[in-house]
Amino acid sequence: MSCKSVFCVIGIDQCDRDIVNAVHLCKELDAHLSVLIVSLAPTPMGGYGVVVSPAWLLEREADIAAMKKREKQIISLVQTAGLRADVDSYYCEKDWADEIIGQRARFSDITIIGPDLLHQPALKSVALSGALFQSGRPTLVVPSGARATLRPHKVLLAWDGHIEAARAAREAINVMVSAVDVHLTIVDGDDADLTRSLPQFNIVAYLERHGISVKIDRLRSSGLTVADSLKQHAHEIAADMIVMGAYGHSRLRERLFGGVTKSMIDTSPIPIFMMR
Repeated sequence: MSCKSVFCVIGIDQCDRDIVNAVHLCKELDAHLSVLIVSLAPTPMGGYGVVVSPAWLLEREADIAAMKKREKQIISLVQTAGLRADVDSYYCEKDWADEIIGQRARFSDITIIGPDLLHQPALKSVALSGALFQSGRPTLVVPSGARATLRPHKVLLAWDGHIEAARAAREAINVMVSAVDVHLTIVDGDDADLTRSLPQFNIVAYLERHGISVKIDRLRSSGLTVADSLKQHAHEIAADMIVMGAYGHSRLRERLFGGVTKSMIDTSPIPIFMMR
């Protein structure tokens, strides 16, 4: 993946670290930055079929004013940073926000989700949904304390043979080419069928054709979840990025039973390069 355009979603406040991360990434890559400031409209009491109250209208006006003020601040910031950039804002109901975000993300090479957005549950949900399910582009999730980069030294490639993992590996080719070490990591349950490991040989050959020499790490979960096994191994090998497929199971199943994607997004200490 050649990255010449970075897309960043932020809210109307508490997103300074996210912009700093996006600016750093664009300077690293000499890339264009597209920023979308999203403000989620409140739902009127009783739904949209009732006469809205003056208080609800005042809240909307205040949110829109704050959003426009934030837009001017971000324009000034990116101009000061000397970036090629465009900044836009959108005020919409939560039910439509993921579609809007996904549409905008399609015209950049990667979407960056920063630590401040990760701590805004409502906006986090729609931003991740739009980026992962409606853009067709990879997403870089950057947790608190981590540095945004697409030039990591050591990469953990989480591999399960599923199409989401294959897409992530393909999109992260340039990321892994520039890395010093790439660990292709497979996590098996205690009762795992050994045939699950067979797809690894295809992915190894594929990566080697791109000049990427991988180390194969086969892990036994030993009672840990897959997510915890990956995070523990990332710490042991001093990885500074995880590359993985997102939502191999349905979002409904992940909501009901939990899943690797949600757990990694919520708790990974290092950046995650994700593709659905």
